[in-house]
Amino acid sequence: MSIHEMVVNSINRACTEVFSTMLGVTIAPGESFEEKTTLEANDGVLSLIGLAGTWTGTGSIACPPDIACRVCSHLLMTESNAVNEEVLDAVAELTNMIIGGVKTDLEQHLGPLGLSIPTVVFGRNFKTRSTGTTEWTTLRFDWDGSSLLVRLSLAPREQMAHPRVHTNTQPCAVEV
Repeated sequence: MSIHEMVVNSINRACTEVFSTMLGVTIAPGESFEEKTTLEANDGVLSLIGLAGTWTGTGSIACPPDIACRVCSHLLMTESNAVNEEVLDAVAELTNMIIGGVKTDLEQHLGPLGLSIPTVVFGRNFKTRSTGTTEWTTLRFDWDGSSLLVRLSLAPREQMAHPRVHTNTQPCAVEV
């Protein structure tokens, strides 16, 4: 199985499980595709979370404001009609749960991975850029006619791919 297929399966499993267990709803998986970059303009809510270990990368969840509000309403069992701090926190927690599930699933194939704290952005016509790898596996999920995108960019850590070779084994003298 290719890394792309593992990522697609892991995202599908994690997203379906989190929505079912934590939000009490069924979310329909849609198309999956690979993107070279994600430099198109964004509108709505975007949450990013880093992965590090023998492989490194970034996971993200992007959705329109109405989906972000629905996530918050279901997760906190309260009514949310506009994007506010609670809504952004709910999307961050959703990202942590979904990408955390993907991380746990992939660790059996890729080795230990760490997860950063999510960063959430809300706005119109903004662009993001992640340095390093530019290939993203993207899955679209449908929730009552609105789309939620889950993306993951993952590559072997540079040091693992090209180990550093030390040619100078002599100690260095330092004057003080």
